[in-house]
Amino acid sequence: MTTNLMKALRFAEFGPPSVLRIEEVPIPEPGHGEALVRVKAAAINPSDIGDVAGRFKKTTLPRTPGRDFAGVVVRGMQHEGEEVWGSAPNLGIVRDGSHAEYVVVPGETLSVKPKPLSMAQAAAIGIPYITAWASVVNAAQIQAGETILIVGAAGAVGQAATQIANWKKARVIGADTSSDPIPGTEAVVNTKSEDLRERVVELTAGKGVNAVFDTVGGPMFEPALRSLGFGGRQVAISSRDQRVSFNLADFYHNFSRLLGVDSYGLTPQQVGEIADKLRPGFETGVLKPPTIEIVRFEKAVDAYSRMAAGQAKAKQVLSFD
Repeated sequence: MTTNLMKALRFAEFGPPSVLRIEEVPIPEPGHGEALVRVKAAAINPSDIGDVAGRFKKTTLPRTPGRDFAGVVVRGMQHEGEEVWGSAPNLGIVRDGSHAEYVVVPGETLSVKPKPLSMAQAAAIGIPYITAWASVVNAAQIQAGETILIVGAAGAVGQAATQIANWKKARVIGADTSSDPIPGTEAVVNTKSEDLRERVVELTAGKGVNAVFDTVGGPMFEPALRSLGFGGRQVAISSRDQRVSFNLADFYHNFSRLLGVDSYGLTPQQVGEIADKLRPGFETGVLKPPTIEIVRFEKAVDAYSRMAAGQAKAKQVLSFD
């Protein structure tokens, strides 16, 4: 490989992971306000699977997927020579993503890597923790002493949100499709066998919760909304069903608030600011990265296939070392 070429995971058509190929392409050049990062590790997220499958209308082809990464800044106005981590909303969509040896990103989206984390661990915290912070802290504005219901608490974003809520000294009630304990929650509601609202009312002595973070959407939307106490707020990030229904009179009589968060809609500056706020949590050990499986970049298509088939037991992180 010559010095101006790099290896990148590419797709020229939409479809299953089998459409992916590792190719040699030119190393990208950073523009004004951008940084060139030598990628050391890059996580595979469910949205990357969806990107390759063609679920995002804005994706242009051919394209390199991947939003989350950790590496070293080779060229840029800031952080040059430093170890960084980051995520950017448009990566893998309208600009080439992080599943390559180098990636160009807006400089303001970068944050210094938390010292205790390895490159692979830092690459795995992007979308889940940034989305969770934008939802629980920025949107719901959770306060110490409040109670938050997290629907889908066993998922990657749900677990991140639970840790962040604990850090903010809030009480967490989890809800998921099993009764298995979820670290950081005071109780778990099994949405398959229990009535969500009834159980939440019981757990809150009839008051309901101050906030709901709904990572699931669909049939859980309305029962989660009905679990709010007076003046409560609900944050939605998923739309399994395009339309939901609820009792509007009950909603406004309760002074409830409904908020939406789209991680793709965050600006590079917002992503960088959130990443900087998360760093102390990881450096003090209050926040912990997810369990990961490190995969050599040469095996990237296999890792995509395992994730798409639901066979991955841990978060898949591509390694370029």
